[in-house]
Amino acid sequence: MDISKAEQRVLHLLAQGGYILAEKDEDGRTLKYETITRDGWFWGGCSQQLFQKLKYRRLISSKNSGPYRITNLGLKRVRSQLDNR
Repeated sequence: MDISKAEQRVLHLLAQGGYILAEKDEDGRTLKYETITRDGWFWGGCSQQLFQKLKYRRLISSKNSGPYRITNLGLKRVRSQLDNR
């Protein structure tokens, strides 16, 4: 499966310990997405279209109404990168 650069960036951020918070309305539709890094910073690189694509491919998931995190399949798909810290 080919993964675009934008998807790769989001998955790498999630693999390092980040997560995506999804704010939903009363009907369960998602209104707003916020991507949080492992250091607690907000990252604006995950659009609604990109979020839906990752969720459709089952590369991210939410458990018990918690934040979206990377799945085992997502970890297998992400290419390893050096940490620039």
